[in-house]
Amino acid sequence: MTTEHPTNDLEAAEAFATAFGKLRDEISKAVVGQDEVVEQMILALAARGHAILVGVPGLAKTMLVSTLAQSLDLDFRRIQFTPDLMPSDVSGAEVLHTDPATGERTFRFQPGPLFANVVLADEINRTPPRTQAALLEAMQERQVTVAGESHPLPCPFFVLATQNPIEQEGTYPLPEAALDRFLFLVKVEYPDADEEAEVVRRTTGSEEPDIKPVLDGRQLVEMQELVRTVPVGDSVLAYAVALARASRPDDDAPDFIRQWVRWGAGPRASQHLILAAKARALLHGTFHVSPDDVSAVARPVLRHRILPNFAAEAEGIDADAVVDRLLDSVDPHSTALDGERAAGIGS
Repeated sequence: MTTEHPTNDLEAAEAFATAFGKLRDEISKAVVGQDEVVEQMILALAARGHAILVGVPGLAKTMLVSTLAQSLDLDFRRIQFTPDLMPSDVSGAEVLHTDPATGERTFRFQPGPLFANVVLADEINRTPPRTQAALLEAMQERQVTVAGESHPLPCPFFVLATQNPIEQEGTYPLPEAALDRFLFLVKVEYPDADEEAEVVRRTTGSEEPDIKPVLDGRQLVEMQELVRTVPVGDSVLAYAVALARASRPDDDAPDFIRQWVRWGAGPRASQHLILAAKARALLHGTFHVSPDDVSAVARPVLRHRILPNFAAEAEGIDADAVVDRLLDSVDPHSTALDGERAAGIGS
């Protein structure tokens, strides 16, 4: 499949869906259930974004990422974040090199583990802000700067971070500005009874899953470029913008937003809603974005960009509940953004 001269839009969408369907099938050889999590990881990959997986220990977050990497013919590195990890341990450093023939000594750049196509940042909240910042710069700029010199990262470049939400002592939670760099915040939930039984059956036996790569770097880049070409109607674009704007507690916001939200989503949320919706449309075999595509990605795009206030926490209202209320309040068939009435926002 190429994105420059596709036979037609429908065939391009079907080829996209088939390729990522094979990727999903490979992941399912090692990971039981978690269909929504796997789809969101694939969407982030296709949209050229990064994702952070949040879940309690033992839910196979690391296995999810490593299996995804095995299913791709790409370089993979895992970084175990710890309190003593330095920025140079992540991005690389200038190393003194001695020429054995001449004895001349020069500094050479030694790349760190960030120089890979797929990077697993395991327990990202266990390392200090300086090291987190080194990773976030790489995510945003797709390059690292060492000793005043910039070094481009490989293409494609994809970061999947994991975070444990229940152990906060001795950790360094990512600030909201840092979380905003992630396309998705993916919640990994407990499996149901049947899935948990299948997990136990697979992991206590002697058989190992045989994961084969089904996509290489060139194919992945072509598909990421294809995502950008998917058309979006003005009404769908307005719906994504309306969702993001309605989350901000200003004078035009719905009553429940002013009651429950301290800070709402910024403009990057609107961008990510559309990019993720484009990827989802292709994943489901269509070459146009519908309001349903935007609604389907609203939770993972918005949940880490909406900060509930104390009143919401006292009532047990989290960011997901706010997003659900937004989806009920904003009219997906809105075609303009001229204030509350045009956006179809109710209180």
